[in-house]
Amino acid sequence: MNRENSGYTIIYASVMVIIVALGLAFTHQVLSEKQTANVNIDKMQQILRSLNINAKASEAQSQYDALVKNAYLVNIEGLKIEGTEGTTPNDPAFSTELGSEGAVGLPVYEAEVDGKAIYILPMRGAGLWGPIWGYLAVEGDGSTIYGSEFGHAGETPGLGAEIVTPPFRAQFNGKQLFKGGEFKSIAVVKPGKSVADRDYVDGISGGTITSQGVDKMLHNSVGEYKSFLMNLQAAQ
Repeated sequence: MNRENSGYTIIYASVMVIIVALGLAFTHQVLSEKQTANVNIDKMQQILRSLNINAKASEAQSQYDALVKNAYLVNIEGLKIEGTEGTTPNDPAFSTELGSEGAVGLPVYEAEVDGKAIYILPMRGAGLWGPIWGYLAVEGDGSTIYGSEFGHAGETPGLGAEIVTPPFRAQFNGKQLFKGGEFKSIAVVKPGKSVADRDYVDGISGGTITSQGVDKMLHNSVGEYKSFLMNLQAAQ
């Protein structure tokens, strides 16, 4: 075939496109299972950090299995949705992202630490540059925060990105979500400021918009679980 002919060029280009496409498809197929496993492990690590446990990737699965005794979806009334229990990545709670389209309930992870029941609630919000998220671990009284975990897609290093650091997260421990029987959430305020009728933590210096995003995320995401938390309080 004449390599100077335009037909040759078209055939050659077409064959190369097909070969590359097949190669990419094969690579994706081979790595897909491993990528999914890595995503699941990362999620387990985040849930464990909300319990104040820093687990290596190699230890996350075993520690998660040991501590998370149940997981399920709850409805807006805070009641468990029948048939949604299970702690594996394929079960409804683990595979449901808060606020995702078509979600039939709100995920709850039920852990046991030192003989004490802890309930872990996912959170979703927006920071300065993109999504922020986290997990809030609440004690069995439905109000006291046991631990927290935060993540972000692209907040500014040294500023808003500091929400992931232990000093910021540790401020939430022991804070109360309810005051006088009313859901108040936890306020995130400028360092040195205070709030009269709510428990609060210091925001990130220089990360005002990210701090405001965390404040709104806590109020809105955890607020969706208000009925669930009140049911825990009623059961005490």
